[in-house]
Amino acid sequence: MHVNKVHHVTTINRVAEQLGEDEDWLRDVASEMEIEDGVIWVYGVGEDGVLAFTDFGIESLIELIRMYKDNPTLLMLRRSDPQ
Repeated sequence: MHVNKVHHVTTINRVAEQLGEDEDWLRDVASEMEIEDGVIWVYGVGEDGVLAFTDFGIESLIELIRMYKDNPTLLMLRRSDPQ
């Protein structure tokens, strides 16, 4: 039997505050993350949904932040990719 070991998540606005980063920029960075990377959407009554991260997701996001800060053109290239 599979047991979910995630007992809490942290919303993107709180992660942005904790890391001192712009929330919209983090949303762009996190857009390439998958559930396996520790990112989920949380829905409530009357809400569109909130992006949230497991502890592993925050670690994954921090690695992406480092990558994009080391080479800011990567995010610009990804934005211009028509997919």
